[in-house]
Amino acid sequence: MALYGLGAIIALVCAIRVLIAAFQESVGQGFLSLCVPFYIFYYVFGRWEHEQKTMWGAGLIVGVILEIIGSAMTSM
Repeated sequence: MALYGLGAIIALVCAIRVLIAAFQESVGQGFLSLCVPFYIFYYVFGRWEHEQKTMWGAGLIVGVILEIIGSAMTSM
């Protein structure tokens, strides 16, 4: 249960930071990142010009993985 909560917090913080950057670039990029599944990963690693984009992208991926593991453990 703790992994699920930790993963959710990490993913939420990283996603909010990336969404802010996407909306600052353009409204179209922001809406694509918000509404299209997995576009946020493309935006982070393909379009975002930020010196710490690897950290934010890794945080997003780790958060999602922890959520998957946490939800699998709670369903057992």
